[in-house]
Amino acid sequence: MSPEGLPGWLEPVLRAAETVEPLQLSRFLPPSDGGGRQSAVLILFGEGEHGPELLLMERAGSLRSHAGQPAFPGGALDPEDGDPATDGPLRAALREAQEETGLEPGGVQLFGVLPKLYIPVSGFVVTPVLGWWRDPSPVGAVDPNETARVFTVPVADLTDPANRATALHPSGHKGPAFLVESTLVWGFTAGVIDRLLHYAGWERPWDRTKQVPLDRRA
Repeated sequence: MSPEGLPGWLEPVLRAAETVEPLQLSRFLPPSDGGGRQSAVLILFGEGEHGPELLLMERAGSLRSHAGQPAFPGGALDPEDGDPATDGPLRAALREAQEETGLEPGGVQLFGVLPKLYIPVSGFVVTPVLGWWRDPSPVGAVDPNETARVFTVPVADLTDPANRATALHPSGHKGPAFLVESTLVWGFTAGVIDRLLHYAGWERPWDRTKQVPLDRRA
């Protein structure tokens, strides 16, 4: 993992990763007793036709959990990934991204990690791993039973106030959401994106009263 040679526009993200505190990202933090299943996601920044962009995937609609939900590539650590406290999450993030999207890991430069977060509904302790897509490779849904599609979203679309809203869950929980690429990005993924945009200084003022209701299957 190294920050050397990153494009200048990624420097705010690097600075945010080096200084952000766990509670600045989420109120859901790993259990103090060490419980939870260790996992990692790859937050991969590339540069496309419309400038800086993020790689996302949409989970298959047939999955038991998080069906049809846009997400970062990622998943649980395997024993061969190594120590969850050191390089294990880095290896897991790249391995899962390759398995889910066909991404070539050799073209990715990992440059940072965010504090571990917790997803209570699934019990996952998640390490967000930051990467620069130095040498882009073709990507797509490797297993349609797991992944419906793979796509990139321009950062300019994520910061556009017209594409921002507050997702309202039937439970009453509210959280940030993005209406981009013909889908609604919400939940854990949207929360991490929202905080990254904020602490990188890319966030633009948006209407926080604009709500998008979620159905009970969400």
